[in-house]
Amino acid sequence: MTGFTTRPTLTGTFGMVSSTHWIASQTAMAILEQGGNAFDAAVAGGFVLHLVEPHLNGPGGDLPAIITTADDPEPRVLCGQGPAPAGATEAHFRGLGLDRVPGAGLLAAAVPGAVDAWLLLLRDHGSMSPAQVLAPAQHYARHGHPLVPRVGATVEAVRGRFESDWTTSADLWLRGGRPPGPGELFTNPAWADTLDRLVAASEGARGREAQVDAVRAAWSQGFVAEAVDRFVARPSRHSDGTVAPGVMTGQDLADFSASWEPAVLRDWQGHTIAKTGPWGQGPALLQVLGMLDTLGDAPDLASAEAVHAVAEAWKLAMADREAWLGDSGDEPVPLDDLLDPAYLAARAGLIGASADRTVRPGSPGGRTPRVAALAGLTEVAGAAPGVGEPTVVREAPAGEPEVGSDGVTRGDTCHLDVVDRWGNLVSATPSGGWLQSSPVIPELGFPLGSRLQMMWLEQGLPSSLRPGRRPRTTLTPTLVLRDGVPVLACGSPGGDQQDQWQSLFLIRHLAGGATLQEAIDAPAFHTTSFPGSFEPRITEPGVLVIEDRYPQAVRSELASRGHEVLEQGPWTLGRMCAVGRDPETGLLSAGANPRGMQGYAVGR
Repeated sequence: MTGFTTRPTLTGTFGMVSSTHWIASQTAMAILEQGGNAFDAAVAGGFVLHLVEPHLNGPGGDLPAIITTADDPEPRVLCGQGPAPAGATEAHFRGLGLDRVPGAGLLAAAVPGAVDAWLLLLRDHGSMSPAQVLAPAQHYARHGHPLVPRVGATVEAVRGRFESDWTTSADLWLRGGRPPGPGELFTNPAWADTLDRLVAASEGARGREAQVDAVRAAWSQGFVAEAVDRFVARPSRHSDGTVAPGVMTGQDLADFSASWEPAVLRDWQGHTIAKTGPWGQGPALLQVLGMLDTLGDAPDLASAEAVHAVAEAWKLAMADREAWLGDSGDEPVPLDDLLDPAYLAARAGLIGASADRTVRPGSPGGRTPRVAALAGLTEVAGAAPGVGEPTVVREAPAGEPEVGSDGVTRGDTCHLDVVDRWGNLVSATPSGGWLQSSPVIPELGFPLGSRLQMMWLEQGLPSSLRPGRRPRTTLTPTLVLRDGVPVLACGSPGGDQQDQWQSLFLIRHLAGGATLQEAIDAPAFHTTSFPGSFEPRITEPGVLVIEDRYPQAVRSELASRGHEVLEQGPWTLGRMCAVGRDPETGLLSAGANPRGMQGYAVGR
């Protein structure tokens, strides 16, 4: 694959950053220029993402990341996905007359994990102080930054909710009675004050690690937790109309700490792909790559046959996601069986010449699959309850997140990758705590998230709502090794589509030899023929969403195979970021997504 790209694949030897916003990318690069390492840079960039992409992530949200260090090439997962609060029980929600977790509002909030995770990364692997890495975010919160057009459009979409119910959000986002305009400088004084107080908490501690821990304590056991406790206890309106307090308390924040976990690994095309555990959707990507292996050579994604095969493999993997993946405390997720080559070969054998319109979870290790009764499915004779034909179709989804007037959001997220001259590598996917997810806590300057909408009230499922369990997140960073040496960090926003878009990138780059930017620029597609993770959790039978840069002949053949082809604009699907490192030459590289006109890579 050679020819025109929207921007160069950057190469150099000092450091590379790719993120979904140019200010975050340049902030992280500035930290590298000041002598910080990739982890310092990622933390600084992550806190700036809270400000410049507030409709896609925030301090009240979530963060999974995968890292390797120059001293240890083993991928490690940083889990900043907070769990369900202690009061988030099935009985409590059903007592409010609910049959599912609302898509927006205080009841939908998981314990915020992003801030503690960023700080844990800084403590354990960074080299700078909290004051140094938080200084850029303090500056932008206090003095302002230009907003991308989508922020104002998001505020407009939820304006009625802000004005009638979430008045603390209106105070921040509807100053002068209107949403902020494109490119308008925007400040968040309350968040600036919060950042100042967090940094001040570190000043009396001796030693860098103690300083970071002092900031973490101020967040989880100090003034932040106290403000969350007070605010959540007030009744507020949710996306379904329910008026009730939330269930989170300051104790929930005190009880949570971000953590390190081993990555889930699978070899593919001479590389090792590292993903998060089954509390995220990452293992589904490993399943798809395994299924494609059994079908022969890596697919040429220019052909209708290859698009069909990849889409059908994703339907099968996402059906398994719904039936088997989650933070299951009662019975371990059968991950070894789900990734077993014989199982994946049997799953790949289900891919026929025509598009399948059903949801077909498998039976790893002979187990009987089960999906939630409210997962948009109808029963089919001979199948377990809830396994069968999807019933809901909606209009074509776009590449941008969809935000309803009630604050419910489909699609989300930011991404940030960093590699430094020493060989440290970070892939991070912060999300949640969107400006539209719940009312702003006025003393703090940010809202909580809505990740609990990905859990079911129905019990006995891997993703059932239980206090202390993590929701099965869509957030799914990727790190790649070759011969045991880290060579690539990548990821994408996009909700349920994140790993689908990453699979196209990996096929083109790792198997097809495309450069980072060529693989990012290439036309994209995804399927939505599986139960979605976001309220209202709908399924779209047979739907294949595809950029219209794919030739008409390809799109027509896909339609003839039975796909419900939904054509999108030429540059609408995918938000990939990527940085790489060639261990033989020491050359670093980076590419960024042109879609949406805000992602950017920098480096030298």
